[in-house]
Amino acid sequence: MSGETGAVLIVGPSWVGDMVMAQSLFKLLKQRMPDSALDVLAPAWTAPLLARMPEVRDVIAQPVGHGQLRLLGRYRLARDLRGRYQRAIVLPNSFKSALIPFWARIPLRSGYVGECRWGLLNDARRLDKAKLPMTVQRFVALGLAREEALPSALPQPKFTVTQAGVGAALARLGLTHKAPLLALCPGAEYGSAKRWPPEYFAEIARKKLAQGWSVWLFGSENDKSITTHVRNVAGEQCVDLAGRTTLAEAIDLLSLADLVVSNDSGLMHVAAALDRKLVAIYGSSDPGFTPPLSDRATVLSLRLPCSPCFKRECPLGHTNCLRELKPDQVLKTIEPCAS
Repeated sequence: MSGETGAVLIVGPSWVGDMVMAQSLFKLLKQRMPDSALDVLAPAWTAPLLARMPEVRDVIAQPVGHGQLRLLGRYRLARDLRGRYQRAIVLPNSFKSALIPFWARIPLRSGYVGECRWGLLNDARRLDKAKLPMTVQRFVALGLAREEALPSALPQPKFTVTQAGVGAALARLGLTHKAPLLALCPGAEYGSAKRWPPEYFAEIARKKLAQGWSVWLFGSENDKSITTHVRNVAGEQCVDLAGRTTLAEAIDLLSLADLVVSNDSGLMHVAAALDRKLVAIYGSSDPGFTPPLSDRATVLSLRLPCSPCFKRECPLGHTNCLRELKPDQVLKTIEPCAS
């Protein structure tokens, strides 16, 4: 890092979906300050996401894990960063996320008020949730002057992938890409109240397999039981990739999909940033708060009186916000994608 005038340090979020949405802020900053360098301070595992955002110059790995304080490690990193940035934008609302920009003596430090951060941020702003209902709006607003109105259209996330990266992922996993390809993302790290029933995903898979489509199942190691269930019901023609790919490989392979059906999850936001045709299924979460940021995305939500509840598990024990959204409704939405 060279410390040119106007360099910006952005303290990034620790969720896949939030980091994808943060690219809208990065794009806005580069539009307004094309000669300024943008570096992102974030957990090391986010590097594959940030590497596919051309606006980001460098990724600085957080010295500690999520939820840990470890003041000495943060202070040492902050000391190394002194003199390199003119501005910091702190996207998380925690106390610890504002420590490194403060200790690094970055002249302008912007973020929302939270967890006693008044002394750490010198551009501390109160969040008006009614005025900024969406996460992406809240991120972008921190890149604007105080009280400045949001642009009428926010920049959408847009990942770049390389043929070399895609080819390497296919080769390592022994995959052959045959279009049309359906990608299913039946997991959701947050909890079961965000997961459409796996047997419903299996019904979608069966229908598309019968139409000659390839079907790949995506997810982390934690999603393995769910993708196994889908494959057991839908048939062995489904390729189960859960727990077999790195995050970088999952991104590159998702870029091949002609259609993605996903719960509200990090992979849903990745698919949107890859500009894939996408059907996003919402249960306990709110599509008005964290929608997929793509013109090619269709959101399905029953909007029952009990939702969005934002709970990890259904407090009523029935998860009707997802169970009552039947596969036929999804199939009616995706059938135009078959042509």
